[in-house]
Amino acid sequence: MSVTTKVGRNDPCPCGSGLKYKKCCFNRDKKNLDSLKTQYGQQYKIRFKQPADIEGIRQAGKLALAMLDIVEERIKPGITTDDINTWVHDYTIAHDAVPAPLNYRGFPKSVCVSVNEVICHGIPGKRVLKDGDIVNVDVTPILNGYYADTSKTFFVGTPSNDAVKIVAVARESLKRGMSMVKSGNTLGDVGWAIQDYAESQGCSVVREFVGHGVGFEFHEPPQILHYGRRGEGIMFLPGMVFTVEPMVNLGGRNLHILEDNWTAVTNDGSLSAQFEQTILVTEQGWESLTPFGL
Repeated sequence: MSVTTKVGRNDPCPCGSGLKYKKCCFNRDKKNLDSLKTQYGQQYKIRFKQPADIEGIRQAGKLALAMLDIVEERIKPGITTDDINTWVHDYTIAHDAVPAPLNYRGFPKSVCVSVNEVICHGIPGKRVLKDGDIVNVDVTPILNGYYADTSKTFFVGTPSNDAVKIVAVARESLKRGMSMVKSGNTLGDVGWAIQDYAESQGCSVVREFVGHGVGFEFHEPPQILHYGRRGEGIMFLPGMVFTVEPMVNLGGRNLHILEDNWTAVTNDGSLSAQFEQTILVTEQGWESLTPFGL
């Protein structure tokens, strides 16, 4: 977790007055923060999460991670992408939750399963997984009205060198993007960190699909671009909850959508990988509400 040094209420005020922080700038800073949150709500439609909301999203996140653990345990050559959908759907329903993707804007399944050159939004079906495939599984349960969104890319059997590379670059891209999340940094800092690293490895970052606010709804403001410039965009404030989910291609970044109007694939047929977590901005830095090792 990335953190900043927090000034305690009884610490010397950083303004240099010699007074304790609580007797000096604390109330002014809190007032400024409240004012900014009001502005963000009015101007950008960002909905800040309170402690009870955060706990609700955290519980949904635990359920989402349990689904990914099941997939990781069972995935192997010979299963179909629809098998994965069945595992996720049944587990979701058994735990009194709802699969958010099912019937969302017409999406026909309960999970997105994206194989090899598929960037995202792969529709589970009869496709049989083969040794050497890579598979992104993207899950979003709704538990007690709260959404949590997370994904991992898995190896099927023995991966090729190209598969090992793109999965490693995608994993590290997420890690570097999350490390930029803290109060005072901007949305552009996240995109810059991801783009800078991925392109340094000879890979490309997809631009058509982005991270997003989440928690009360499947997709909320703000959008989190996975490319950009440092210092651009609005600042992060405590209570914001959103996904960081870079999609990284081994080849070029250009894509097209298949006739099903959902499945996005690389134009050049190159491998694509993705990792995603739901992130809370805290006063100290950030917390993942869908934490898994990177």
